[in-house]
Amino acid sequence: MKITLGVEGMSCAACSSGLEKHLNAKEGVISASVNLVMANATVEYDEKVLTQSKIEGFIKEAGFKSTGLFVLKDENKQHRTQKILLIAYGALTVVLLYLTMGTMIGLPVPKFIDMHVNAVAYTAVLFAITLAYLVYGSRIFLNGIKTLFHRAPNMDTLVTMGVLSSFGYSVYVMIMIFTGHHMYVDSLYFESCCVIIYFIRLGRFIDRASKNKTKQAIKDLVQITPSKAVVRRDGAEKEVTIDEVVKGDIVVCRPGEKIAVDGTIVSGSAHLDESFISGESKPASKKEGDVVIAGSINYDGYIEYSAERIGRDSTISEIVHLVVEATNTKMPIAKIADRVSGIFVPVVMGIAVLALIVSAFFVPIGEAITTFVTVLVVACPCSLGLATPLAIVVSEGKCAQRGILVKKSETLEIASKANAVVFDKTGTLTYGKLKISGFFCYDEPMREAIVDCAVSLESMSSHPISAAFDALGAKKYEVEDFRNMGGYGISGRVDGRNVMMGNAKMLDRFCIDNVHSDDENALAQKGNSIVYVVIDGEVKGLFGVNDLIKDNAKEAIKRIKGSGREVIMLTGDNQATAEMIAKELGIDRVVANVLPSEKADLVKGLKREGKTVIMCGDGINDSPALASADIGVSVHNGTDIAMNSSDVILMRDDLNRIVDLLKVGKRTVANIKQNLFWAFFYNCLMIPIALGALKWAGVVINPMIAGLAMVLSSLTVIFNALRLRLIKFDKGE
Repeated sequence: MKITLGVEGMSCAACSSGLEKHLNAKEGVISASVNLVMANATVEYDEKVLTQSKIEGFIKEAGFKSTGLFVLKDENKQHRTQKILLIAYGALTVVLLYLTMGTMIGLPVPKFIDMHVNAVAYTAVLFAITLAYLVYGSRIFLNGIKTLFHRAPNMDTLVTMGVLSSFGYSVYVMIMIFTGHHMYVDSLYFESCCVIIYFIRLGRFIDRASKNKTKQAIKDLVQITPSKAVVRRDGAEKEVTIDEVVKGDIVVCRPGEKIAVDGTIVSGSAHLDESFISGESKPASKKEGDVVIAGSINYDGYIEYSAERIGRDSTISEIVHLVVEATNTKMPIAKIADRVSGIFVPVVMGIAVLALIVSAFFVPIGEAITTFVTVLVVACPCSLGLATPLAIVVSEGKCAQRGILVKKSETLEIASKANAVVFDKTGTLTYGKLKISGFFCYDEPMREAIVDCAVSLESMSSHPISAAFDALGAKKYEVEDFRNMGGYGISGRVDGRNVMMGNAKMLDRFCIDNVHSDDENALAQKGNSIVYVVIDGEVKGLFGVNDLIKDNAKEAIKRIKGSGREVIMLTGDNQATAEMIAKELGIDRVVANVLPSEKADLVKGLKREGKTVIMCGDGINDSPALASADIGVSVHNGTDIAMNSSDVILMRDDLNRIVDLLKVGKRTVANIKQNLFWAFFYNCLMIPIALGALKWAGVVINPMIAGLAMVLSSLTVIFNALRLRLIKFDKGE
């Protein structure tokens, strides 16, 4: 069982990695992955051992709060409240800095609160203002203390230790001032506490706004479906909310309206815009018996359809679930940040404490505490925590907008290294809409019976070839003992006869003499797939079945080859047919006459050669090869998404989307590397400066500057990750 829960209270990489370790250590948890940006945790667990409430208890144990099953919320109201508070405290911060530093630069300060004229009143005002800031940052302190007790210190722990240390020392100084020692007024650090809290909250506000931007593509998917629907009940039309629609309801959709739930048209016809799911701008023609998908826009017709997939079972819900789940998986490169963040906070705490002890021997205690606080604040690993998940969420959303569903984020990293792309032929490079283009009959008196047997047997098959025989319109008999012989053909008893249909390999397998190879070659040279008809052990007929190459296939192959990657075509067809199609597509390497298991062996062979392989197929006969490849890609029809086992699903039948996937993968990995560089560079640079390494050159920082520097480091990573939203796709728009 797998579940995704919302999590409150995470602020940095140490939070997410600490919670992830805590969950993975629990009995009954098979695997757990925590996403800082999406603020959720995906847990796969043993239902016999655990329940949702127990897992939520584990989250509470780690110092965080579960908000139940994860849903994308509209956070605008909460965002507005935080914005008002931020502005108010921003104004108070300006007043505070004017009060504490105004006299230094010659600005007039009212005498009754001038630090040099009335130290007691000045101190009392600062103390009161600081209490307001402590309330403003109370969640930070509660979380910091809680995670420290749970032995999983994080960014909030560093801030809490720094601020409370500075505040505690300032309270001591305040007592000294109140008892008449006014010379201590220059040793107050109340303003540092306030400014640090403000910058932390400012940074969190910016982070949250940026995270919301990264999730926008996913939110757009959620908002595609309408909030209301018109259903026909008891002979009358009634408008209901989307939650009131039940399976089996007849739903009405007029021109200009959206399809409310997934279903099947029972009356009428229309052209529907399904571009949100397929990327195809051309409206799809729909008639009675066709499937409609929630969120599609009805251009021009009146239709009634039966509600079939509602709520979480709908196509859109499945897509959102897949995209969210993908953002919760971890790239191999992301594990670097996880490993570092796991030891980073304890190490920083150790460095800060050591700096405090050593400094206390050489400088006044107030200055030593300043160094201690500065190190803690400047080293907050916020940018490190954002480096990977921000880029992943943006990229996953970008792919979803293009109709590319990536099930695991590690797929993007693999795609950036892929150097071999393998295609199945039928249904992938070709449309799979086959037609009979040639027929040799080897028993003329039985011509009609041969065709009848062939059509009857093929009617039991799900292979694309069966549609070509169905178009012959012959008489159909009942089929007994039907068998699908993977890679060879099909067999069964038709009208009392033992019938087999398949390729030349089938004849070899059953030791049937093939004296018709010339006819086979003649059909193959014209690009036909070959289907022999064997009745009661004798070859009675030979069909040539033709297919059309997809319009976008040639362009996609050209672009993949142009990027320096090898392209290979696999097919169960004979060599002549395969080579003819490969030549037209510009594919140099062809492997024909292969069984499904042999396709998988070839993929494994490529991997043994050191290649990173992408396999693109129809997801049915090619499933062994898709599973064997580093990335399995299947072209989907837009329904039953959750049942598909490939790594990537193309919602639009356009192979150019593979090129888009390769591009997004390359850009994402490059972006993450840049983010990690800046995050590591920042900490490597700022911690020594906070310790006073450049004091000899006159370069020093205090806690307030450290807080600002932390915000700027996060902004660098945020804006760099958001650049991924600007990815442009060359063709196949």
